[in-house]
Amino acid sequence: MNSNDENSGAPRVALVTGASRGLGAALAETLAQDGWHVLAVARTTGALEELDDRIQARGGHATLAPMDITAEDAMRHLCRQCHDRWGGIGLWAHTAIHAPPLSPAGHVGAKDLDRTLAINLRATAALIPLVEPLLKAGMTASVRSTALFFDDPVAGQKFYGLYGATKAAQIALARSWQAENAKHGPRVQIATPAPMATALRARFYPGEDRSLLTPCADEARRILAEVSA
Repeated sequence: MNSNDENSGAPRVALVTGASRGLGAALAETLAQDGWHVLAVARTTGALEELDDRIQARGGHATLAPMDITAEDAMRHLCRQCHDRWGGIGLWAHTAIHAPPLSPAGHVGAKDLDRTLAINLRATAALIPLVEPLLKAGMTASVRSTALFFDDPVAGQKFYGLYGATKAAQIALARSWQAENAKHGPRVQIATPAPMATALRARFYPGEDRSLLTPCADEARRILAEVSA
């Protein structure tokens, strides 16, 4: 982890997985502007550094963790470091997702299947037991920590079989975790973002007029306002 803030105090800490671009980056920037210390996780080091530059330019603070969420040992080490440094976290926003090529269900390739399952489902299932203790440790008598997931209800549509199935499975897992923690926390919330001008959407709709889509920054502010309500 590389941090621009070595203060050993106890800031409000938000973990954002998939923070390098799109909604994840927008959430990270918005949280930093609101006074959170952002622990930003993504595979692309250059994009994380650009995110950090934008956060610092607005007076915010971030810790960069350039790693693959499917590397379970690395994520376990990251969570251990997070515990040792801050004690716990107040928010986990899980935006990391893999979008395989759209294809008929009968033409799904084995490599695409393995990679999509690894990121969209297996990594999520592995992260929940690692992050849950951090969220519980970050709770106070008046504030329940929050895990935030993002639904994309395309399951069952033509050519979305692999992406739609793994995304639906991820959300089903999140809903179970939500029900299990309804009384005592952490809170688990599931948002459905509006169509945004992201690289993910561009892969699905290459000819779409992107000027009609919602800016990621606007959607990040809306979602976080709902979470804090």
